[in-house]
Amino acid sequence: MAKVTVDDIAAEAGISRATLYRLFPGGKVVLYEALRRRDSADFFTELEAHVDRADSLADLLVRMVVEATRQLRADEELQVMLASRPGEVAMSLSFEGLPVIFETATAYLSPLVARWIGEQRAAELAELLSRLVLSYFLTPSRFVDLGDPESANRFVANHVLPAFPTLPPSE
Repeated sequence: MAKVTVDDIAAEAGISRATLYRLFPGGKVVLYEALRRRDSADFFTELEAHVDRADSLADLLVRMVVEATRQLRADEELQVMLASRPGEVAMSLSFEGLPVIFETATAYLSPLVARWIGEQRAAELAELLSRLVLSYFLTPSRFVDLGDPESANRFVANHVLPAFPTLPPSE
């Protein structure tokens, strides 16, 4: 992506360089940010579609981590970047991208879990899940596979749910 020019992008889109700059003042950096936002929204929209029928907090969390892991593994662009420039990807995640990823994930996921644990703890749980999914995706474990429903179920039951008990029905 670093070698792609504004002229390359305009040519691929079938528009002039001037039109691209009118649409995305700031050029390539602004365009890439818009693409990241769009991809992020698509990611969470697809995730929500897979968790909308969850009937318990445990079911919801397992569906979330399995689907998020599945989507990350299926992202061809991400796979190419990790294979060709792992150090560069790791650096951008560590210093620039992770805070944005966690904030975005928290904003999208908190409302989904709030009905079981309340709004106050929902953000904490959403951030924890996003950190766990990303960590296990980037550095796979021989003990836990969050893309496998059975493994994810054991992990959630043993390590996540004990820290986030559900609220009584009256709350």
